[in-house]
Amino acid sequence: MARMLGRLGGWCARHGLVVLALWVVAAVGLMGGSLVLGSPVSNDVSIPGTDAQRAHDLMRSGFGPGYAQGGTVQLVVHSPKGALLEESRQRAMERAADRIRTLPHVEQVDTPSRKGGLSPNLQVGLITVRMEGHDPAKLAETTQAVSKAADPARAAGLEVVAADSGSPADKEIKTGPSEIIGVLCALLVLVFAFGTLTAALVPIFTALVSVAAGLGLIGLLGHVLDVPKQAGIMATMIGLGVGIDYALFLLSRHRRLLADGVAVHESIRRTVASSGGAVVFAGGTVIVALSALMLGGFPLLSTLGWITGISVVMAVLTSVTLVPALLGLLGHRINALRVPFLGRRPESSGWGGLGAWVARRPWRVLIGSVVVLAAFAAPALAIKLGPLDEGYAAQDSPSRRAYELMAAGFGPGSNGPMIVVAALEEKVADTDAPVVRRLVREVEDVDGVAHVSAPKLNESGRAVLVQAVPDYAPSDTRSADVVHDVRALSVPGVKVHVGGEVAGLTDAADRMAERTPLVIGVVVLLSALLLLLAFRAPLVAVKAALMNLVSLGAAFGTLALVFSYGLGSRLVGMDPPLDGSYVREFFFTVPIESYVPLMLFAVLFGLSMDYEVFLLTAVRQSYLRHGDNTRAVAEGLGSTGRVITSAALIMVSVFVAFIAYPDPMVKTFGVGLAAAIAVDATIIRGFLVPATMVLLGRANWWCPRWLDRLLPNLSVEGHEEEDEPAPAPPARPLVRT
Repeated sequence: MARMLGRLGGWCARHGLVVLALWVVAAVGLMGGSLVLGSPVSNDVSIPGTDAQRAHDLMRSGFGPGYAQGGTVQLVVHSPKGALLEESRQRAMERAADRIRTLPHVEQVDTPSRKGGLSPNLQVGLITVRMEGHDPAKLAETTQAVSKAADPARAAGLEVVAADSGSPADKEIKTGPSEIIGVLCALLVLVFAFGTLTAALVPIFTALVSVAAGLGLIGLLGHVLDVPKQAGIMATMIGLGVGIDYALFLLSRHRRLLADGVAVHESIRRTVASSGGAVVFAGGTVIVALSALMLGGFPLLSTLGWITGISVVMAVLTSVTLVPALLGLLGHRINALRVPFLGRRPESSGWGGLGAWVARRPWRVLIGSVVVLAAFAAPALAIKLGPLDEGYAAQDSPSRRAYELMAAGFGPGSNGPMIVVAALEEKVADTDAPVVRRLVREVEDVDGVAHVSAPKLNESGRAVLVQAVPDYAPSDTRSADVVHDVRALSVPGVKVHVGGEVAGLTDAADRMAERTPLVIGVVVLLSALLLLLAFRAPLVAVKAALMNLVSLGAAFGTLALVFSYGLGSRLVGMDPPLDGSYVREFFFTVPIESYVPLMLFAVLFGLSMDYEVFLLTAVRQSYLRHGDNTRAVAEGLGSTGRVITSAALIMVSVFVAFIAYPDPMVKTFGVGLAAAIAVDATIIRGFLVPATMVLLGRANWWCPRWLDRLLPNLSVEGHEEEDEPAPAPPARPLVRT
């Protein structure tokens, strides 16, 4: 593998202009294509095999697409100066309804009246628009058109906002200034790390090219696949972080070789052969971890995982091709535009001294690190999982305003009604049938159900649909209990299914809880296997996989402190929903979506493995030179500490910048990723990992002879690519090289 990468890096260095042109054309072409053709997104949260999905399918087949998800658009109308039933306001709403009826695919428009759609205080009402034959994937555009057609009501002094109808335009996660802030912070870190502006710009340029190509490809995939709305922002966040980091690792080694007098093209070949192999394996662990999300049983999550992995693939490809091309074009000019007083050689940093200090007192360092990490992880025991509703959206967003109007007019549960679809064993003539009346009565008697709408019978007389509004907001965990209680109803001759947003999120949470052990086990096992292939050392592979789990504890502990305890929810820009007295609190808790921990686990496990691979690569190279494990640990930490710290600072800067996004999901990922990377690159890689490696001694690199014969010699460390010959191995060889 090292020889293959070395040849690839050498070819790219000799044909730099060709490689650069190909990447620029690919990035511009893919991004331009997605801009011209559009980048469709889908918020399909269907989970095959769940009760909510069965309710949705029965609703679509029995009552038509107008009653299924994406078949209804609702406008919330608010009259701040009087009742909506006043004659002039009624006429204004009717004019709005007439304009809406002229829109394509509109089947029925219902305006607020005393028969329905009107709040008890008569100041909040619903205009319900049922669609027929339209594309559910274009519900965002449909919602905008319907809202625009309601301008006559606005002209009469009424407030009209679109309620959450699945994927309104204001819910789409759009790009913003966070990318620029993250890139500028990364550039500042790189200038301090390298001391030259030219060297600092190489990783930035490479990462931007990889992110542009990845986003363009993801945008085009939206025309043939259901791409989640979060895919673009996750790909940008992860792509920027790993793209800059991978280029940083390569560039750091190249500059060290140049300083030692190695020729430019030879330096590039050695760099790609050694550090390039580490980049490939590090990227592979990220992709493996993200791909394992397919075992979660949640299509939205699995799609989000492998699509995010596209940005990692692009980062790896640009690192082993575009970076050597740029280095070949720049030659010794890589050190041009030097910044005064910056750019010390890594050997002069204090990491080598820290490595020696840890090697002299491994037990004390191990115990101290465990205590500190346990303190970071302890709050995770109280982490609060649950669905996020529009009450936590940006305060000035239409969806947030619609949520608050609905809660004030109809109660908090009106923002997440349950759709009860009952399949009847025998055909009935109308809704006055005894079995239908009993069904409605049973649903009304469930604790936590505020009221139930009038039942609707389908044309075949074999299915009944009622809407049950709970007492609680969608984000309230008690809403899930109501869903389970309604599903548990036993009515003779009736099979009850419950759909709707709350029911779907409840099923998602149950599925995640069921599949989480499987996903964690597969990720840990496959990552350990990759490390075993890379370093041919079983203990190192298992230990590295377990160490990455430790950084996850710190991430979840931080999430619990900020969101579940509410100690920093205001600081990250969250705005609390209105309570009954309309008082906003400074400290308030925010539920964390049930799929977020599993997604965070996959992303963090892969990113943490990056630093593990680069540290182990340096330690193993030192060990193979002289066979002294303690000395190798100290030298490995000394040679990589500054680079890993710079890489971590870049990732933390990028992730913190994304906390500024108004979307709560993005804030959650930003906080969790930043906290985990900061702890991983300091406490774990700087203290815990070196201490355990010193204590394990030569056992780190032990490998049974039978396993050594089975494993392919991938040589990720690229040791044989060095000019200097390897010294004689220890008295009793532990690893065959």
